[in-house]
Amino acid sequence: MAIAQWLNQTVGFFVFFFLDIFDYLFCFIYKTLDLFFEYEWKPCYCSSPLEAQAKTRKIIVSERGDYSKVVSMTRTKIHFDEISDTLYSRGPSLLSKLVSSVKCFNCRGLIMRHNVKKTRSGSNKRLMTLNSTVVEKLPTTPRWSDCHCSFCTSWLSPSNKDSLFVKVQQPKDNKKARDNVVFIHGFLSSSSFWTETLFPNFSDTAKSNYRLIAVDLMGYGRSPKPNDSLYTLREHLEMIEKSVISQYKLKKFHVVAHSLGCVLALALAVKHPRAIKSLTLLAPPYYKVPKGVQAAQYVMSKVAPKNVWPPMQFGASLISWYEHLGRTVCLVLCKSHRLVDSLTRLLTLNRMRTYLIEGFLCHTHNGSWHTLHNIIFGSGGKLDSYLDYVRDHVDCDVTIFHGGEDEVIPVECSYSVKTRVPRATVHIIPDKDHITIVVGRQKEFARELELIWQTSKTTYK
Repeated sequence: MAIAQWLNQTVGFFVFFFLDIFDYLFCFIYKTLDLFFEYEWKPCYCSSPLEAQAKTRKIIVSERGDYSKVVSMTRTKIHFDEISDTLYSRGPSLLSKLVSSVKCFNCRGLIMRHNVKKTRSGSNKRLMTLNSTVVEKLPTTPRWSDCHCSFCTSWLSPSNKDSLFVKVQQPKDNKKARDNVVFIHGFLSSSSFWTETLFPNFSDTAKSNYRLIAVDLMGYGRSPKPNDSLYTLREHLEMIEKSVISQYKLKKFHVVAHSLGCVLALALAVKHPRAIKSLTLLAPPYYKVPKGVQAAQYVMSKVAPKNVWPPMQFGASLISWYEHLGRTVCLVLCKSHRLVDSLTRLLTLNRMRTYLIEGFLCHTHNGSWHTLHNIIFGSGGKLDSYLDYVRDHVDCDVTIFHGGEDEVIPVECSYSVKTRVPRATVHIIPDKDHITIVVGRQKEFARELELIWQTSKTTYK
């Protein structure tokens, strides 16, 4: 075991050193290509505007010519605590020490003034305030490195661009629907994760009593993929509220969430405590952060520990630590998802349903990069308070499922949730991983969900 760990660390040292070099070089390559295809330098996170802000009380995100202008904001105010510091600082690397005197192109769109406001508790809360006279939205059309197919750009139609894609399965007479269930998928996934597995396998009784609502999160599937979004927790929640809760006039509903979706589910429960009838969480990414440790950095070190083995950890490290290599992966795979889908069907003689490819590849790098850092890593310091609120103020059952062989989110995360919310029930499914917790056992899981909804009660207030 010790030898294997030493070998993993030694090989990893050299592998990630070369990846550091490649990512540094690809930064310049993409800036050149962006200038060629889009006639403009595009922002990245190779330099830290937060450091500039600390010295000058201004954030320089990007400059062109003799003036600066906003290129990447959708709202007039952005809370600093919505933006994970892992976007700018992802730990020291050997390469960064060797080239510390070399600054990458200054990036990130413009000069933003910020002010400091105090919360009721007396703690300081920083806000970035944009000068509305210089705000300019980016075009919503896909970037040159994103897929331009009809599926990935369907949200650009006037009727779709302002709301998420939602798939609804309900009784023919909607008035007979006794309850509503909202399904929230995980990272690099889509509503198909639910609609292609669970929806066909619910019993006739469930189909006649429940309105089932599965949503493509912003940046995924057929939902909007705006280039000017930072994909913060607030933005994701606002889109869910607008596209699901308000659109379908939900007053009470059950929530079923997987992985990344668990963070959004808990945030929804905090914001709408009286609306939640039950919470079912699959592989929640909750890591107990030690006192005195920066939460986002700690969570990132757990999710993406820079190991070459097992392969899932290497993949997580690649897309978490390397902005430009991650963009390259999206350029190669996501832009070619139709080809990947066709080849998969050909090689399997059309025997494999490829709905997982839709979720895994139909997204943009901008959306996945910001969601990964601002939601999964950035929520590390918020989940304690969310879980405490659910424990004390949200009147619903909490049920957790986790695959015993999950290499993405360790089983300990689910047990940690239970220590925070003692009434939670934890089910560990042997020999199942992060995906097969549902895929491959959809009939069994559908029965388990129906039982949860049928027996949900309100006795914890």
